Amino acid sequence: MKKIKICSLILASVMAISMAACSPSDFSIGTRGSEIHVGTVDPANANGKVGISMPSSTQERWVRDADNLVNSFTDANYATYVAFADYKIDRQIQDIKKLIKEGVDALIISAVDSSSLTEALDEAKQAGIPVICYDRLIMKSDAISYYVSYDNYTVGKIQRIIVRDQLDPAHNPDKIFNVEFVAGDSADSNARPVYNGAYAILSHYIESGQIRIPSGQNTFGESATPQWDTNIAKSRFKNVLGTYYSDGTTLDAVVCANDTTAAGVIQALDSDYKQDNPVLITGQDGDEINLQYINEGKQSMTIFKPGENEAQVTFELTLAVLDGETPNAVFLEDKDWDFEVEFDNYTFSNGSKVVPSYLLSPVLVTKDNMEEMLSKYGQTETENK
Repeated sequence: MKKIKICSLILASVMAISMAACSPSDFSIGTRGSEIHVGTVDPANANGKVGISMPSSTQERWVRDADNLVNSFTDANYATYVAFADYKIDRQIQDIKKLIKEGVDALIISAVDSSSLTEALDEAKQAGIPVICYDRLIMKSDAISYYVSYDNYTVGKIQRIIVRDQLDPAHNPDKIFNVEFVAGDSADSNARPVYNGAYAILSHYIESGQIRIPSGQNTFGESATPQWDTNIAKSRFKNVLGTYYSDGTTLDAVVCANDTTAAGVIQALDSDYKQDNPVLITGQDGDEINLQYINEGKQSMTIFKPGENEAQVTFELTLAVLDGETPNAVFLEDKDWDFEVEFDNYTFSNGSKVVPSYLLSPVLVTKDNMEEMLSKYGQTETENK
């Protein structure tokens, strides 16, 4: 009965979000990045024009985020122009240049590669167009006005606290634990903070030898997964299992950066891991398949990062900037949002400037609180990192 109830909640959430996202933008999975999608507001009668550049049209997360942003700006009578780069760096650069040429008043960008947009953003700066980084901090550019994201260091920290507390090495001093790491995309500026937050919690036990990494792949670069891709994570982990665990070595935990990489690891374990012990698996995003994995006991936790909240902060911040304001911590004082946001004006340097940032708080989800969290957030789609 429990499984039926969880699946019903997932289905209801999917239906609710699908209905909410159907108008006015109604993007579909696979929308090609070479096309600029123009919203329903007539630019001639609009309050302004906003350009939105997303990394992919093949992942539900980015399509839904674009929907959330477009719907909000449309309601505020802003014309919108949206481009999906489909993880092609050159395409995103050209998209941004097209949006600048279109004469948008603000740019909202989630980068394919966080270090490759300097030239295009120089053009935005020369045109006087404010740039807001959405979810991913863009590096090497002084054209950035603001950064809106979830606190990714805390995401990694939560993941590793779960690993530490469930393995409990402090109360099992004579036991050696075998753990592996699967990090995110090295081109994504969010991936390293997640990894760092995770590694910091476990480093004491790794250095003491109580937590071993049999593969030896314990650096960010060695464990990174291009594009957070499930198949790449699966292929790499099948190799890890075949090389380091085929002799009967027991694997205790895999610290996966997000749910798409966790899905690849779980698939590899299902086919290639020969021991019968449960393996602790972390994740983030609340992907539908991973919620099912948690319900089945194959995954230990995930982290919700509701995209509609991130889009709401970005929308209201953009309006404030377009109104000529210079938002800071005071911007948050009159907000009645039902989620937590902090202003940070000192942590996030992109190599050219310290970027003022608004950070949302991630939400831990386990089997024990899944029903409550599904009811509260209706969160089932990919929230990729």
